[in-house]
Amino acid sequence: MNEERLRLDLNDLADEVDRVDLRDRALRTSRRLGIQRTIATSAAALVLIAAATGAALAIRPERALDPMPADSPTISISPSPTPDPTPSPSTSSLVAPPPDGSSGTTVTFGRLVYGPASSGGDYPATGHLLSWQPGDAPDRLLDLPFVAALTNATVSPDGRRAAWVEDNGALWVANVDGSGRRKLSDGVDNNCGSPAWLPNSRQLTVRLNPAAGASAGAGLLDVSSGAYTKLPVFDGCHAVWAAASGTLAFAGGSSTAGVVITDRTGAGRRTIPGLGGKSSEYVCFDIASLAPDGRRIALFRIKRDSETYGDAGRDLIANAVLDTRTGKAVTLPLGGRQMRQVFFQSDGSMVVRLRSNDRYTLLLVDENGKKVGEQPEPTSLRNMQIVNALD
Repeated sequence: MNEERLRLDLNDLADEVDRVDLRDRALRTSRRLGIQRTIATSAAALVLIAAATGAALAIRPERALDPMPADSPTISISPSPTPDPTPSPSTSSLVAPPPDGSSGTTVTFGRLVYGPASSGGDYPATGHLLSWQPGDAPDRLLDLPFVAALTNATVSPDGRRAAWVEDNGALWVANVDGSGRRKLSDGVDNNCGSPAWLPNSRQLTVRLNPAAGASAGAGLLDVSSGAYTKLPVFDGCHAVWAAASGTLAFAGGSSTAGVVITDRTGAGRRTIPGLGGKSSEYVCFDIASLAPDGRRIALFRIKRDSETYGDAGRDLIANAVLDTRTGKAVTLPLGGRQMRQVFFQSDGSMVVRLRSNDRYTLLLVDENGKKVGEQPEPTSLRNMQIVNALD
């Protein structure tokens, strides 16, 4: 896939068609190795410049990434009817509903957390997170290792703390301003089982590697006490929790290539129809966000016959919103623009990140799929990705 294709004008596409840009869906593991090698290369170069003499260092170049073929699912199914709970009050900046065919519901943009996105160039050793709410200027949060910021960093639902796993398997937490930094655990998977906050903002879902001994496997880690409780129902990748219902979703992994919906007890465990399975049209390895009631999910789905599926690394791109009971795609008012990311807010509304050429816009959609408003994104966030949507 070349740059010319990536910049194709999407305005001629109908609202129900979302042509997926898979430039940054190249193999995540290979990209992570490339990032690490690039950082190592930069550090080694500095040492060579500073030293008058020294042993020659053998530095491997970054491996080129193989792009995935494009996948263009048709989004044409109306969302299934759901209850209409009253949105909770919010101090977020209000967005006036547009005059034509839009929702009259009072829905607002919350605060968004951004992290670095893969750019394919040289990467620094350190990355950072940003916070932004429409109407305000972006606010820089804590610094952390770049690979962690790109591939697994996450902020608690209450917006107070960040968690990330470094390449050596050390799980860290800190306040979002960088204070109170401390290590919670060693031996944590920073790939398939990267940390996921529970709605209470007090526990993390993690996966401990076999090196962790008797505690190996998936479980819940209490951030304050460090207490660990095994969670046998989580047997896949990329856990995502619903804000209100206690529902858990995760990608089933390479064996199923589907998405599992359950709770922490395993009650009502099921898979989303049409994803995974021998006869399914689509497979999925990456989940971005789950609706508060667990009935809709934003994820990245690809055709089963695609040449490259990706890998176990986290990817926050979303090209579809599905009804978790039927597997049907939910129609969104995209206006001919390309959907890049989707995050559910605690009132059931969605923040949809759209791209048109090099411009990014945030679309606010209520829980019924109606457009509430939109907000141009600052150009300073163009090379970043949304990591969390907070109230």
